[in-house]
Amino acid sequence: MSNAQQFDTRLVGEHAGEIAVESPLAYSMHRSGAPKAKADTTVTLRERAFLGHLTLRGGAIVLDEALRDVLGMSLPGEPLGLVQDEAGERSIQWMSPDEWLLIVPGGEEFDVERRLREALGDAHFAISNVSGGQTLLELEGEAAREVLMKSVAYDVHPRHFPVGKGVTTVFAKASVILRRPSEERWELVVRRSFADYTYRWLLDAGEEFGVGVER
Repeated sequence: MSNAQQFDTRLVGEHAGEIAVESPLAYSMHRSGAPKAKADTTVTLRERAFLGHLTLRGGAIVLDEALRDVLGMSLPGEPLGLVQDEAGERSIQWMSPDEWLLIVPGGEEFDVERRLREALGDAHFAISNVSGGQTLLELEGEAAREVLMKSVAYDVHPRHFPVGKGVTTVFAKASVILRRPSEERWELVVRRSFADYTYRWLLDAGEEFGVGVER
């Protein structure tokens, strides 16, 4: 893998503040609004923008060893699994038999990719930094599941969708990666091109629950 090239597109040094960086939902919140939580709010929507998203492909054994060496984390032990570190800041999700999605705090992705490449050496693998192409939305609260029931094709009943599961599914007329990291919190990994559509849909679907947006 010595021929692999990495490109860190972040501005550093004296030019770091010259170009404004906006999240995929910056314009959406400005145009469609961001209603604040009220006394009757039972679902909260927030964007966790600028996280590091890395798609990993390769053999499970070598990737698992590299992840344990670099991050102290292991791959999910079963299909559709989602695991997090103790702090809940990093996660790994099973996407397909040889594909996983690794999400880390923003700014870590370039160093994590470099360290993984070093740990993997000459193994057969691929790592793609897709951070700029998607964002993560959180739905939290007692009505979060009801909002999803109005929005996604997948069965989100707790018996079928327990904590620690993640799937790719249809969201209205778009597609999302739906994850459940905790009892009342759900995550939607959304492509940048679908972000505005997904946001406006969630505002509409959550209106009856007094949806509040945390910015």
